[in-house]
Amino acid sequence: MDASKPKADLLCYLQAARDTLLWKLDGLGEYDLRRPLTPTGTNLLGLVKHLASVELGYFGETFARPSGEPLPWIGEGTDPNDDMWATADESREQIVELYRRAWRHSDATIEALPLDATGQVPWWPQERREVTLHQILIHVIAEAHRHAGHADIVRELIDGAAGMRVGNTNLPSDEAVWWEEYRARLESVAREAAGRG
Repeated sequence: MDASKPKADLLCYLQAARDTLLWKLDGLGEYDLRRPLTPTGTNLLGLVKHLASVELGYFGETFARPSGEPLPWIGEGTDPNDDMWATADESREQIVELYRRAWRHSDATIEALPLDATGQVPWWPQERREVTLHQILIHVIAEAHRHAGHADIVRELIDGAAGMRVGNTNLPSDEAVWWEEYRARLESVAREAAGRG
């Protein structure tokens, strides 16, 4: 990190979330990529599709820099969550490449504009609609990391794989036995606390 380059620092945090999200797809088949593993349908490929849409909107339309990417799952006649899942006809490769194109478009916007450049978020309430690139960068970083966390949990539910990013799991152990004992200890504490209630 370099205090004289805040834009580069912010982009570094955004890229870390992007890379983590794609890492969560590694080694999975088509079914596991699309499996809805929460009551609200959260699934890995849907998270990637959603974040591609988010970046294209916030770093495109907001700053009058449209990407030209068709997003048929957004707009009139679509369901509110159409960007949160991939259809059977949308391949992993298509969604991942859309996300990478969104990165390139976002990065070009970030490079071209100063952090205090203003834009309008048309889908936000009127009183909050005017924003700066700095605000939007922080907003998108927060959203990307939030969804990377969702992806971490979903991936762990699929096959037990967990961790922060390639080369740095940020976990205290890689041993299954350690985790089984840890989980058993937490379960015991939860039952004990519930018994006192």
